[in-house]
Amino acid sequence: MLSKKTKYGIKALTYLAKQHDKSPVQIATISKSENISLKFLESILLTLRKTGFLGSKKGKGGGYYLLKHPSEILMTDVMRVLEGPIAMIPCVSLNFYEKCDDCPDENACSVHNLMIQVRDSTLQIFKNTSLEKLTNNEF
Repeated sequence: MLSKKTKYGIKALTYLAKQHDKSPVQIATISKSENISLKFLESILLTLRKTGFLGSKKGKGGGYYLLKHPSEILMTDVMRVLEGPIAMIPCVSLNFYEKCDDCPDENACSVHNLMIQVRDSTLQIFKNTSLEKLTNNEF
């Protein structure tokens, strides 16, 4: 299940991508528009800033803005930053792999083989979905 952190992060990024003048947007504006707790949103936007998705400006006219064009922001990257592994179980994760304690042979494991297919399908969707496509509802 998608965490609220990731859901709200995607909503905030989409909101920023829809701003035509690309000027900084105050956290309170995003919070009110997207119905997200201000404190929770501050934490999410800080994470997105630290990982290179957003820039920020302090003072009058300050706020958050996208550092990259929405076409350059892929959902695979957003998901990994906010959600962590894309795979549902650690033994099929590409970036966060861990062997399962209860599995003597991953290659013979039916759950492992099924979850590889799920991971690959999910990964394909996220790789092919940029923030621009998401913002424009291009699916």
